[in-house]
Amino acid sequence: MQRTSGAAAAPLRGRIRLLRHSELPQFRDHLLRLDADSRRDRFNGPTNDTFVASYAERCFSDGTIVIGYVDDGAVLGAAELHERPEDAEPTGEIAFSVERHLQRRGLGGMLFARLVESARAFGYERLLVTTHPQNEPMKRLARSFNAKLRFDQGETVGLIELEPGAPLPARPGAGFLATLAAATV
Repeated sequence: MQRTSGAAAAPLRGRIRLLRHSELPQFRDHLLRLDADSRRDRFNGPTNDTFVASYAERCFSDGTIVIGYVDDGAVLGAAELHERPEDAEPTGEIAFSVERHLQRRGLGGMLFARLVESARAFGYERLLVTTHPQNEPMKRLARSFNAKLRFDQGETVGLIELEPGAPLPARPGAGFLATLAAATV
């Protein structure tokens, strides 16, 4: 178990799940609670509360997929998948935020994994992640998901090529249970 401030960190008790539209206030509050460094890392620069609140509203009105780490009704971490319809291949831009007291406990990796799983399910072929060059934890995390990183116009940009998700059965009942049933006849 990782340690924070010299004491053993309490186990994570919350759940990682898709946020409902009705949870916009909790998502907004999470983003507003980010300390100055975490907020700069998330938005690649300084932001004010008005910008952050407006950003949260846009996420829930423009079709962004928001996955949250929810503990006792509060969103304490989030992963976002923003569609990039201007790209020829199905591409999503991804972003992450974890409140300071939960950082360096593996939560970012868990959110990243769930987001990649969701992106595949929605048919995305590529994911982009952008961060400032000094955000070493985000660059390490992106590399752990096979992101190819490059420096572009003052930012670090990562590209993740996704393997296609498993295809759906050709017709209802043609999946695993149908195969199993055919094998027992």
